[in-house]
Amino acid sequence: MAQGEQQVEIETVPLQAVADELRQTLPFAETDFADLAGIGPVDLVKVPPGAVIKETWAPEHAYAVVLHGEIRADRPEPDGSRSTVSIARKGEGFGEAPMLIGKKHSPMIIEAVEGTHLVRFSEGDFWKLMACCPKFRKVVQGDMAQRMQAYQVDALHREKLVSLGTLAAGLMHELHNPGSAAKRASSQLRINLLRLQELSLRSSDKPKTHIQLDCMRSLLEHTMKGCHVPAMSTIEQSDAEEAMAEWLTAAGVDNAYSIAPSLVGIGFKHDELACAKEAFTAASFSDALNWLEALVSSVNLVCTIEESITRISDLVMAVKKFAYDEKSPSKELDVHDSLQSTLTILGHKLRIKNIQVDKAFAASPSIIRTKGSSLSQVWTNLIDNALDASPANDKIRIGTWIEPGIEAGNGSALGPQRLAVSIEDHGAGIPPEAMPRIFEAFFTTKPQGSGTGLGLEIVHRIVTQKFGGTIDVESKPGNTRFIVRLPLEASVDFGTCVVPAR
Repeated sequence: MAQGEQQVEIETVPLQAVADELRQTLPFAETDFADLAGIGPVDLVKVPPGAVIKETWAPEHAYAVVLHGEIRADRPEPDGSRSTVSIARKGEGFGEAPMLIGKKHSPMIIEAVEGTHLVRFSEGDFWKLMACCPKFRKVVQGDMAQRMQAYQVDALHREKLVSLGTLAAGLMHELHNPGSAAKRASSQLRINLLRLQELSLRSSDKPKTHIQLDCMRSLLEHTMKGCHVPAMSTIEQSDAEEAMAEWLTAAGVDNAYSIAPSLVGIGFKHDELACAKEAFTAASFSDALNWLEALVSSVNLVCTIEESITRISDLVMAVKKFAYDEKSPSKELDVHDSLQSTLTILGHKLRIKNIQVDKAFAASPSIIRTKGSSLSQVWTNLIDNALDASPANDKIRIGTWIEPGIEAGNGSALGPQRLAVSIEDHGAGIPPEAMPRIFEAFFTTKPQGSGTGLGLEIVHRIVTQKFGGTIDVESKPGNTRFIVRLPLEASVDFGTCVVPAR
């Protein structure tokens, strides 16, 4: 047994030597030790305060009962921190969980909160006690149930924190871009307004003819529609800007190559500007075109601010939809809407790796009636995993469809219709040896520090226990596909289920 700097004393003694003290503990209360002739010897372990047993009971598992003192079991996390799993005080036992759930190795850090004496039983003796002592078995099973329930609460809380971190990171990136764009546009708009005022004052003392006013009025009407100009290809726009700049230069317009992109960008062609060329003198025409460009640029900036604010509003709505399914015990939930909201929040990650999303939303209806919650957390984990697995400049595919319910021989339905959602990536795939364990808590195939091992376990629990659905996975090199199937109508409140996930 590994130990910390302080000395941990171990003395091997017959079971009868500690029988009187064990009778004062919960697992061995009212036990007739005469019936335990085949048990032992046992280890009497004395742990000074603050001493750490670095591995649980290497090389084998063991069960221990605290005679006096207090022991804390911590789980080491990938980031180097520790999470307290359980605390055993005087009269309580610990160490049964890894053996009862069949874990070969349980990398817990056992630390004495205060000076502690405990009795350690070998794994073989533990199973003998479970077989021959009903009261011992009852206490151990009760402890195990409490630990599993506490584990589920802790795991769900941790995964919610992970999802919150993903959500916060997404919002940070998504809000930063439109916010910065709106700020830049506002600053430039201030400069444009000063320029407009200067040009307006310059021409204000020159009377305008009806022809000049009619021409400028038509150009202004065109300008005010600038936010909805059809997009051009890069080559088309470059050619149009070059042609406009050459025409403006030939007409004697100042800053011809500077103002041409703005005029082309809002949809002007030089033949539309011909009325102004004919109506104004050469000097006045130059001022009129520069004034028009300042107005065009200002309209474009207003469009940019409007688009940025719309984007921020869309993000707020996506977050609202992301969290909406936590608020109502029974509701209708649009799965397509839930998927799209998740994609919006993860948009920054898609852009970073330049990953395209192929959406094949064929499910009709796309609405399920359910008492379940946290469905957006399912999509966040599965899509985030797909993005992590995908190489840059690749594509992920998200598809939905309706599967008919199972029918009996007479045509009556035995099961509800189900809405299926598939999330597919083209990464390296899941190793075959890892497939049976991917829904286990704290199991991850990601590099150390990159994954908590909680995501898929929580996904499995939400889908199966809260929605009464199923989740399957198919994987080979170059293609991994998760398929979630949810009943369109939930007749059972799966949210009350506390059975541990497989």
